[in-house]
Amino acid sequence: MIPFLPLKDINDSFEPDLSRKIMEVLSSGWYLLGKENEFFEKEFSSYCGTKHCIGVANGLDALILIFKAYKELGIMKNGDEVIVPSNTYIASILSISANNLVPVLVEPSLSSFLIDVDKIEEKITPKTKAILVVHLYGQVVDMNPVYAIARTHNLKIIEDSAQAHGAVYQGKKTGNLGDASAFSFYPGKNLGCLGDGGAVTANDDELADSIRALANYGSHTKYVNKYKGMNSRLDEIQAGILRVKLQHLDEHNQNRRIIAEYYRDNIKNSLVKVPNVIDEKQHVWHVFPSMCEKRDLLQEHLKSKGVQTLIHYPIPPHKQEAYSEWNNLSFPISELIHSQELSLPISPILSLEDAGLVVNAVNTF
Repeated sequence: MIPFLPLKDINDSFEPDLSRKIMEVLSSGWYLLGKENEFFEKEFSSYCGTKHCIGVANGLDALILIFKAYKELGIMKNGDEVIVPSNTYIASILSISANNLVPVLVEPSLSSFLIDVDKIEEKITPKTKAILVVHLYGQVVDMNPVYAIARTHNLKIIEDSAQAHGAVYQGKKTGNLGDASAFSFYPGKNLGCLGDGGAVTANDDELADSIRALANYGSHTKYVNKYKGMNSRLDEIQAGILRVKLQHLDEHNQNRRIIAEYYRDNIKNSLVKVPNVIDEKQHVWHVFPSMCEKRDLLQEHLKSKGVQTLIHYPIPPHKQEAYSEWNNLSFPISELIHSQELSLPISPILSLEDAGLVVNAVNTF
């Protein structure tokens, strides 16, 4: 069996450094808001090219905190609208709803799976306050048109970078392409910890200061609460693990690119479409999404050949029970993607030999 993502083997590749770091934290006797978190925040903000990084509990919290901070600063209020792609993991949308803001869905481009920037402006109203771009599957949204729209309409740009650690757009990394960015460090991410974890990156001092307090019960000083905050903190063990893994992120992303290029060059089955890529540096291949009209049959065929796959994602957000008020809406491009997408195995330790077995299995469908 070629597993979709062999997390244990991936983590074993960081040994003995991971185990050494865990024992270091355990021996320190300090498990929250300590030196590991402080060092990781500095190292990750430097990596992204931003002034600030705030470690938080997970990627959803990172997004929620950004919108919550903008509300506390008076930049957004209940009922304001946020543009968001209709083809995304539901967390992107949940973060907007959680702040009593209104998600406004925009269809993706079928060629990139990312928000169709040509369709954003028609959805803007006087209530629109922000565009949430999602660098889905590890590919960066084409940001220049987004910048132009944001300037024209005085909108904030928030990045959902949960799947795009280390991706580069015109010389700048994700996390530094908007007014604020949210990252997830869920174990399966390109930069993943051994549990939940997340971060916000930003250059705005006031915004970062507000997010840091909101994530710590609304407090800058212990027992003094400026905001009605929440408890969302990156613990010391996870921060230490991320420090170890961050040193290898660019190398691991390049390994993913090699596998993705091999797939794109060698999958020749006319029933299976592989992604187009304009600039390899703009993609870190968190997921390798293929498209097939007979997706379920393809998945069964690959399973019979010993290849594990996943679907990202089987149900689009507007068809989820959680958003039943949208269930009668039609977003045909999103629905097509969700009905045909099948993710092939890709990881920093997948060998070209195993990638060849995947290619052969796909080509015999």
